[in-house]
Formats: sequence, C-alpha cells, structure tokens
Amino acid sequence: MAGPTGGLSGPDIAGADRVNMGFIVLIVAVATIGGFMFGYDSGVINGTQDGLESAFNLSALGTGFNVGAILLGCAFGAFGAGRLSDLIGRKGVMLVAAGMFIISAIWAGAADTSAHFIIARFIGGLGVGAASVLAPAYISEVTPASIRGRLSSIQQIMIITGLTGAFVANYALAATAGGSTAEFWMGYPAWRWMFWLQVIPAAIYLLALLLIPESPRYLVVKGRDAQAEAVLTKLFGAGAARRKVEEIRASLNTEHKPRLSDLLDQTTRKVRPIVWAGLILAVFQQLVGINIVFYYGAVLWQSVGFSENDALQINILSGVLSIAACLAAISVIDKIGRKPLLLIGSAGMAATLGTMAWCFSQSTLVDGAPHLPGNVGVIALIAANLYVIFFNFSWGPVMWVMLGEMFPNQIRGSALAVAGFAQWIANFAISVSFPSMAVGLGLPVTYGFYAASALISFFLVQAWVKETRGRELEDMQG
Repeated sequence: MAGPTGGLSGPDIAGADRVNMGFIVLIVAVATIGGFMFGYDSGVINGTQDGLESAFNLSALGTGFNVGAILLGCAFGAFGAGRLSDLIGRKGVMLVAAGMFIISAIWAGAADTSAHFIIARFIGGLGVGAASVLAPAYISEVTPASIRGRLSSIQQIMIITGLTGAFVANYALAATAGGSTAEFWMGYPAWRWMFWLQVIPAAIYLLALLLIPESPRYLVVKGRDAQAEAVLTKLFGAGAARRKVEEIRASLNTEHKPRLSDLLDQTTRKVRPIVWAGLILAVFQQLVGINIVFYYGAVLWQSVGFSENDALQINILSGVLSIAACLAAISVIDKIGRKPLLLIGSAGMAATLGTMAWCFSQSTLVDGAPHLPGNVGVIALIAANLYVIFFNFSWGPVMWVMLGEMFPNQIRGSALAVAGFAQWIANFAISVSFPSMAVGLGLPVTYGFYAASALISFFLVQAWVKETRGRELEDMQG
C-alpha cells in the first residue's frame, strides 16, 4: 500500500511512517554495481588464457597462478575490507575498491611480463574482495527485513551479469579480431582489450557511489547518531528512524569498539557457532567448483571437442541461465527462506556434478586430446548447465545474503573479514589446483571431488545453519 510520500508501508519496521522504495532501489542499484565489477573482473580471464600463455610462455602451473592471482587479492581484500569498513565506513571502502578496479584493468591489459600481470590482477582482487563482502552487508543494513533477501540477492544477479558481460565482450572482441590472440585496435591483441574495456563500468561505479549515503549502522557505531537518523528518516520516516537508532545502539557493546576477538565466545573463548556457520557457507560455496565453469569454461569445452567459438558461446549460455536461476531465487527467498534453498542446491549440485564426473570418465583420446563420444558430450553440457542453475538458485545468492545479515551488529565487520578471507582462499585453492588436478588426476576424479563436496554441504547446512528470513539485524544472535 502506498505511504504518504509514495513509498511502501513497512510492517517489519515497527511503526514506520513509510518505506522510501525509490531511494532504496537507488542505493541497491549503485551498491550492486560492485557485484557487476566482481563478476566482470572474475570472468574476463575466461577467454584470455591463450593470449596469456603465448605472451608470457606459461606452463600449466603458471597459467593457474596467472588465473588465480586475482583470488589471493580477493582474500586479502575481503579480510581487510571487513575491518576497514569499521574504520572508514562501508561506502568509503567501496570507493577505494572502485579505484582499484580502474588501476587493475589498465595495468593488466598493458602488462608486458607475467609478474606485472599478476600484480595488476592482485590489485583488482583487492577491489573484488572488498566489493564481494561489503555490497551485500551494506544492502542488508539499509533495507527492510521483509524484502532484504530479495534485494540482497540482486548482488548475485549483478555478479552473473558481470560474468556474462565479460563473456560477451570477450566473444565479440575475439570474433571481430579473428581470435583472442589476433591483432585488434591500435595494434594490440584482442585479449588485452578484454581487460581495458573494464575501465568503463569501473568509472561508472566510482561516480555512482557518490550518490548514496553511508550505512546508518556504521554511523551509529561511530557515534554519529544524528547522521544515522537522517539517513534512516529518508529511508523509513522520522518516527521509525528514532526507534531504529535506539535499537542499533542497544545491540552494540558500548564497552569497546568492534574487534576480531569478538568472534570468540566471551565465556568459553571458543569461536562462536555463528562464525563457524559463516565459514561453512563461505568455503563450501567454492568447494563445489563453480568457478571452474566460469574461469576455465572455454578451456574445458575446447578440451572435449568444442571449438573456441563454440566454447565462448557456451559460456554466454551459462551466464544467461545463471541470471534466470537468480531471478527465480529472488522470487522465493523471502517466502520459503534461505536454508531450504541451500539444501535444494546442495542436492541438485551433487547429482549434476556426479553426472559430469561420469561423462568425463567416458572420454577417449583423439589426436592426443580428450573427446566425449556420441551423446555423452550432450549429456555433459546439459548436466553442466543444470549444475549452474542449481548453484545460482541456491548457494550463489543465498551465501552472500546470509553473510550480509546473519551476524550480530557487534561482530559483523570482523565476521565478514574472516568469512570473506576463507571464501576467497578456497576459491584460490580450487581455481589454481584445477589445471594440475585435471591433468594429474583426470576430470572424472576432479568433478567427483566437487560432487562429494556438494553432498557434504547438504549435511553441514542441516546441522549448522539457522534460518534468518524476516529477522531484523538487531535480533541476530550467535
């Protein structure tokens, strides 16, 4: 129902005068550009590997480190961002991340050695890691509980949109130039332009961030209650704003500022159960191998008989299906909850990854390269895309939603730092190990490991993860 200023009524904000949905939509739209950059920076590497290998004369392990360099940056970016956001604010860190995206894009495209490329991608990773944890946290701190899941899930859609955008740009550049290593504008090969194009959305992100306010919960932590109330008034009306400031203040430990030691139970001195739950979500989202599809998709499909052109088109198809699955998740996440979606995803991924492991076990060598016989290639392609759908209907958006909302106010920055660091270290380990695992152990064993991880995640979610649907952030315990 329309409120007095054209917003929507907000039953989960006690006594709210209104919910200013126009302002909330603007905030979410800007914050999730960080998700787009996260996706683009992660996906642009897919399709540039031939260029990297020829330019820098890389071995299989060297390719893994050039691909995975961004992920080490992501780990440190996520860890530093959580704590830094408690010092300079959520918006402040996102502005720093936007600058890093621009620097990384220019330097990676211009790199003349593998070392320079790795440094450039590490800097981009710092930005990706920061954006990955702060965008959903920021969104959760400025949106009503009743629609928080849907709005936070937009982050995953933007990540996949960024990935798909990178795939489309890579495909268009390679097709126009005649291949990723072929000469393009100004005499530079197409793969370098794949990185340079990222400057455009990065600059848009930097400028758009100037339009949104700082998180009101951060402002309260800093004792800037008047500013927090002003932001909350614009979001929910004056009466609700005053009450919300009081609730936020009451949820904080006034004896000290947020610190890493808050992650330990003050009585037992053991890691809090809610932190373990966050680590499980962060790590197993990567152990199921999703980024193998996004980082190595072109190489994977070429290795089993598809041309480079076909492989890049398959990547685009996977991106489109991912967006559709995220939209489906958005439609139900605030109705059936987070935990049921996680369980559905774990079961579906275990089945589809198991199918892919079987398909790759049927491959034969043709002219020294693996080839999937008969209809097995079609089955593998269907299973891979069903896997992508299950992931993006569940663990893709839900993990980011839950990390942004599941922790109490006092420990949110510190818990995000630790969970984000763990998530990106797991991503790095999976991504860097894939070329060696695929060659040394074979694709059947490699995908069998991802399938086993998905199955284990089902039982861990059952035991450790608690539902957060509809709960105010000030009510989070653990």
